Amino acid sequence: MPPSAPASSPFAAWRAQAAADALPPTLAARLDAAPAAAPDAETELATTLDLLQQLAADREVLAAAILHARPELQDTIPALVADMPALPALLEGQRAAGRVWDLHAEHAESGAEGLRRLLMAIVRDLRVLPILLARQLARMRAAAALPEEARTALARLTADIHAPLANRLGIWQLKWELEDLAFRYLQPETYRNIARLLDEKRAARETWIEDVKQRLREALAEQGVRADVAGRPKHIFSIWKKMQKKNRPFGELYDIRAVRVLVDDLGACYTALGVVHATWVPIPSEFDDYIAKPKGNDYRSLHTAVVGPEGKTLEVQIRTHEMHAQAELGVAAHWRYKEGGGRGSRAAEFERKVAWMRRLLDPSDQEATATGDDGALLAGLSTELVEDRTYLLTPKGEVIDLPRGGTVLDFAYHVHTEVGHRCIGAKVNGRIVPLDFAPASGDRVEIMTGKVSSPRRDWLVAANGYLVSARSRDKVRAWFHKLDRARNVAAGRDLLDRELRRLALLGADLAPVLPRFHADSVDDLLVLVALGDVGPSQIGRALHEHAQEQAAAAKGEAARAETGLPERRVRPPRPSDRFTVEGVGNLLTQLARCCQPVAGDPIVGYLTRGRGVSIHRENCPALLRLAARHPERVLPVDWGLRGMSSYSADVLVRAVDRKWLLKDLSNLIAQEGAHVLGVNTRVDDGRGRAELRFTLKVSDYDQLGRLLGKLASVPGVTEARRSVETR
Repeated sequence: MPPSAPASSPFAAWRAQAAADALPPTLAARLDAAPAAAPDAETELATTLDLLQQLAADREVLAAAILHARPELQDTIPALVADMPALPALLEGQRAAGRVWDLHAEHAESGAEGLRRLLMAIVRDLRVLPILLARQLARMRAAAALPEEARTALARLTADIHAPLANRLGIWQLKWELEDLAFRYLQPETYRNIARLLDEKRAARETWIEDVKQRLREALAEQGVRADVAGRPKHIFSIWKKMQKKNRPFGELYDIRAVRVLVDDLGACYTALGVVHATWVPIPSEFDDYIAKPKGNDYRSLHTAVVGPEGKTLEVQIRTHEMHAQAELGVAAHWRYKEGGGRGSRAAEFERKVAWMRRLLDPSDQEATATGDDGALLAGLSTELVEDRTYLLTPKGEVIDLPRGGTVLDFAYHVHTEVGHRCIGAKVNGRIVPLDFAPASGDRVEIMTGKVSSPRRDWLVAANGYLVSARSRDKVRAWFHKLDRARNVAAGRDLLDRELRRLALLGADLAPVLPRFHADSVDDLLVLVALGDVGPSQIGRALHEHAQEQAAAAKGEAARAETGLPERRVRPPRPSDRFTVEGVGNLLTQLARCCQPVAGDPIVGYLTRGRGVSIHRENCPALLRLAARHPERVLPVDWGLRGMSSYSADVLVRAVDRKWLLKDLSNLIAQEGAHVLGVNTRVDDGRGRAELRFTLKVSDYDQLGRLLGKLASVPGVTEARRSVETR
């Protein structure tokens, strides 16, 4: 070792006993050349690395732990990334965890469950979690030297965040010590009392346990069961927790005296259980089969309690060696116990454990939540994958989780129903955003509210994107349900007319589509629209489809009447067909520029001279004039498969003229996946009004409807609709 790292330093001692390939050569060389850190920092790092090695962590994890603790060495990261591509994510995860610790220090009263979930959401490489747990245990071991206030804060953080995470990850090897040390500093008197009770009877208890172990070994051997029998240490925090849970004094607990039996396979577990119950009288109420029904953190074992020698109660745990490794190492066990080749049931089991690792366990589990008062935060939370949730902070540091893609308006309703009803705006990280803005995990969201409840009905229109959460939509619907029917009918009419006007369908007869929406009358349908149960765009689509069916039927009937021919089957369109002209093949077709029909529109063909069949919308004014002069040239036409892929449409936007108006509209069009083929603007400077005509390429009718709704919501826009004027 170089002079800067004397052999007596804790970190140098770890380096001396570590395997030669435990660290990358580049990092090892820089460590040997760097001056030693402060003694406390060296001790903490050495303990952290020793614990990680007990968890069989790989050298990428060890390197990440060192580089976070020794930032002066981070100039080696570029050279290390080639062989350790996940190293930046491991370092970023540790920095992100530091931000969570800061939130806990500022807002410890907000509850810890949300912070645990936030941590799991923002850590991209979950190997960060064993690093965090090992480092926290190293700090807790040295906490006795800290001032009382700092020691208590460290213990509270451990009890709120680290010990529950170790429990949920199943890393018992760290969990027990984290819990005991936190308990020691948070409730010192209770801790000392239980420790004294354990010490007073320790000698007699150890003699009794040795006798029990010997008798159990002999009984198992007689039945041909190979087993390791050992006394099981009982941790002070778990004793106190059991006393609280069962409301019993120390002397009445069944599992102060305990042994553990480790066997080779699953069948031997149940054989050993039979031997235990045949040797001593079992206590039925104290039997748990966590093999048939594992705990939420994947803990598997048989637990039973019996009346042992001298009438004293004894707890016996029975499990396989692999189950024991899983219980001690938790999700870290795969580093030690995975088998080569990635085949068979063991590989599938490993994948299942890794998938579990990325889940948040059911917080109703008593052991998982005993360390935090999380009732308010836990209410209503689901067991969805972490990746399906977004974790956001209130201005007070509380954590609110939403479905992935949830908006700031969803956030308002999850804070409180009345906050959502009165929401008029929002800020994300201090910046004002629209109500349909979707923040990312870790963002701080502030809701601006008005004095009165005033939800808007267009919040319920899915295409507008204001609400993603079903819970939020239900709250808005409930508010509107309280209004009288006449107001709902009027509001529904307003919403529907606005949509049909955009799609050039205003005035269409609604009666034919009522059965599709299970409505008995037009008023019933309008109420459904007002309450958000039926979207205006759904009705627009239904009207289009009905008109298309009616037109096709009428034209087919007319054609058959003229020719006197029986009904004939039209060949299905080939994927290369853009349009299908009934009864005619291989004709040149083109979209009419006057009305630019949209895929899904009712369309008609007009046979031109020299340019094939021109495809018009059925209600196109130019077509009506041409058909009046030459009705024989009108041909029935349907959309083919290729015609449904994309098409152009004219859109008219009227707005108050302002700076960046065209930019905002163009950005929105691009975000919705449409393409601008052409744009024409006209500004009335005297009135401060602007009129913009876009020629857009869209994929289908639904996309056009959604886009028109979004364009109408852009600040300053007074009208956005489809333009069908003759050119």
